[in-house]
Amino acid sequence: MKVVIAIDSSSASALVLEEAASHPWPEGTLFSVIHVVDLQRFGKLQGLLPQARQEAERIVDAGVQTLSRSKHEVISQVITGFPRRAVSEYAKEWHADLILVGSHGHSTIGRFLLGSVAQGILRTAPCSVEIVRAKKGAPGPRRPMKILLATDGSDCSVGATHAVADRLWPAGTVVRILSVEELVAFENEMAASSLSSIYPASLLEELAKEARERASSAVQMAKDILVRAGMNAVEDHSTPLGEPRGVILDTARDWGADLIVMGSHGRRGLDRLLLGSVSESVAIHANCSVEVVRR
Repeated sequence: MKVVIAIDSSSASALVLEEAASHPWPEGTLFSVIHVVDLQRFGKLQGLLPQARQEAERIVDAGVQTLSRSKHEVISQVITGFPRRAVSEYAKEWHADLILVGSHGHSTIGRFLLGSVAQGILRTAPCSVEIVRAKKGAPGPRRPMKILLATDGSDCSVGATHAVADRLWPAGTVVRILSVEELVAFENEMAASSLSSIYPASLLEELAKEARERASSAVQMAKDILVRAGMNAVEDHSTPLGEPRGVILDTARDWGADLIVMGSHGRRGLDRLLLGSVSESVAIHANCSVEVVRR
C-alpha cells in the first residue's frame, strides 16, 4: 500500500502524522510525507521561496522521523506549486492508494480552509482521501475504532466496503452499516404538498417501500462482505428515509464514530463531478475523520 501524507506546520498535520504512526498498516506499506510550498502565498515575493523550501524540508524531515520511530518505511518530497492540485498530481504520479490530510491548515477557520485545500484534494485526487480529525475518548494507539460505513448499494459503495474489509484495524473495531434512501428531494413544503395532490397515497407508499428495500439490500450486501473478512459488522435495524447528508452526520455524532467511510459518489452519478452532494458535504461538516474511497 502507498500512502501520501500531506502536511504543513499546523497542529492538524501533527495529528495526521500521529494517526499514521499509530494505525496498523499492511506489511510493506510505504509512506510519502509531502509539503507543498504554496506559490499563491508569495505572489511577487519570489525571493522568499528558497527560505520557504528550507522550512518545508524541516517540516517533512520531522514528519519522516515521527513515522520512522514507528518502524514505517518513509520517503519525503517538497513540491512548489498550488496545494489544491499539486497533492493530487503527486499522488497520481506516485500511484498512491490513499492520501491523508488534516482538516484545516494554519488558520483557525478550519471549515473555510477545508473548503480551500482539502476540498480541492477531495475533488481531484486519483485515489482514496481521508480527512483526519482527532478521535474522541481515551487516547491510545491501538484503541478499538467505531467506523460508520455509509452505503447505497452502488458500485462505489461496494468498493468502499471492500476497502474497509481489506484494511487492518485495531482489535475490537466495530463497523456500523448505514444506508439512507432519499425518496424525493423537495425544494420546499409547497412542492411536497403539490406532489401529494397529484400522485395517490398508494403510489407514494409503494415508492417508500421500494426505497426501504433498496436500503436494506445495500446494508445486507455490505454486511456479507465485512463478515466474510472477519470483521465485527453491525447494521441499523431501521432503514431511514431522508436527506443522506444530515442522517449520516447525525448518526456519526450520536454514535460517537471515529471514522466515516463512503464511496466517492452514489447511484446518481453526478456526485463524481460535484463530489458533492453527499461525500464532500459529509467530509466538510463531520466531527470525526472521513475517508472518501476511490478504487
